[in-house]
Amino acid sequence: MAKKKQSLQATARKVVTHTTPRSVVSEQFRTLRTNVNFASPDQELRSIVVTSAAPGEGKSTTSANLATVFAQEGKTVLLVDGDMRKPTTHYTFHMPNTIGLSNVLTRQATVEDAIRPTTIERLDLMTCGPIPPNPAELLASNAMGMLISDLKKRYDVVIFDAPPVLSVTDGQVLANKCDGAILVVNSGSTEKEMAAKAKEAIEASNSKLIGAVLNNFELAKDSYYYQYYGNAEE
Repeated sequence: MAKKKQSLQATARKVVTHTTPRSVVSEQFRTLRTNVNFASPDQELRSIVVTSAAPGEGKSTTSANLATVFAQEGKTVLLVDGDMRKPTTHYTFHMPNTIGLSNVLTRQATVEDAIRPTTIERLDLMTCGPIPPNPAELLASNAMGMLISDLKKRYDVVIFDAPPVLSVTDGQVLANKCDGAILVVNSGSTEKEMAAKAKEAIEASNSKLIGAVLNNFELAKDSYYYQYYGNAEE
């Protein structure tokens, strides 16, 4: 029982942009937000998929923190757990996962039933809901396309935490239905070949690849950036 509790605590990723907004890492997420805002001058990016090549590369942490900095900017934001195989956002935000995306797509619940406010102002969450037997089919359905259109009318930005694109097809399917995709790459562990294949998979889905996030990259303490921002954690 103790091991299970420790496992759940490890899954509850820290939303550093909320807990320590002045940290170097938080500043990097704000830079990411700026880059996303300027990524498509001709089309406003309203629905964004965050994915990775393989599990454990930080895509869920990235999606939660990116959603937070957009909310801090003053936009209304919805974070949707689109990983209907290994959902984690309910752990991160300490919420139940009894009703969520899977319930809405199977018409067992309304959108209003599935959306919950978080402790972060202007940021709402739609968890995965009960894990379905056919995640890819649900994400590829017309109901999913209609849901995204509906959510974009309700929120300024909708961010989907999607499964790794090289593990299952879910990420590609979801990227195809959204305005753009962000690929998270883990520094020191993601092989170049895998990153290249993930990039190709996203592009093959006819989705716009906004860019990539290099996760867990440590700045040298003598770098100009590190010296400028320091270690402020307040």
